[in-house]
Amino acid sequence: MIRSIERCQTELLEMMEQKQKAAEKQKEKLILELQQELRNTELCLIIIGNPINIKKWPDINVNTPASLSTLRTALTQLQQTLDETVDFTLDPDTAHPELILSDDGKQLSHGDTKRNVPDNPKRFDHCIFVLGKEGYSSGRFYFEVQVTNKTEWNLGVARESVIRKGDITLTPQDGCWTIWLRNENEYKVLADPSSSLSVRVKPQKVGVFVDYEEGLVSFYDVESKSHIDSFTGQTFTEKLHPYFCPW
Repeated sequence: MIRSIERCQTELLEMMEQKQKAAEKQKEKLILELQQELRNTELCLIIIGNPINIKKWPDINVNTPASLSTLRTALTQLQQTLDETVDFTLDPDTAHPELILSDDGKQLSHGDTKRNVPDNPKRFDHCIFVLGKEGYSSGRFYFEVQVTNKTEWNLGVARESVIRKGDITLTPQDGCWTIWLRNENEYKVLADPSSSLSVRVKPQKVGVFVDYEEGLVSFYDVESKSHIDSFTGQTFTEKLHPYFCPW
């Protein structure tokens, strides 16, 4: 009888040990997948406007280590921020003749001379601007712009009917929600009146988040994960397009 009980105890312990090992393997696999997912996300963020799909991971009924908890928290925060990321391209029909767009429509530079392009109604002919091809009239969207090594730039969103010919005033009243950089370290939010921004570290990548129904346009330093400034309480009545000026 005693031997039978001991044998049952041994078998039970072996079974529990096997289950624990299986759970540990599943846990280790999940950690590796989460780490890989974070690495992939960081790589994707380098590409302007590239959509990011973040997996929803199943719960595991084992004691999870702090590293796994940290990874879960990081993924949750990323998902909350990036679920609205849009895949946009620059609209060549709106680009000022001095702007040069890449073939995939995701990179932009300022040339020395004007290109010979059709002067269509959509094209900016005085201000060196370009719009994103896609416009949004509801919901939320988010995009990022790499501005590394730039000493001057404008970026934000503009309504579809923004003036294309002649000079433009960059204010919400004129259909532009914009921040800019001048002289390497002078940042401003362009409103009426405009105001200077206090930026501790020069952003290398700027994130723009829009909540159409809430009337919100927010700007973020992606790498430092810090808020730059926001337009709040706005009223949008038509499509909004990503807007850029590389200078």
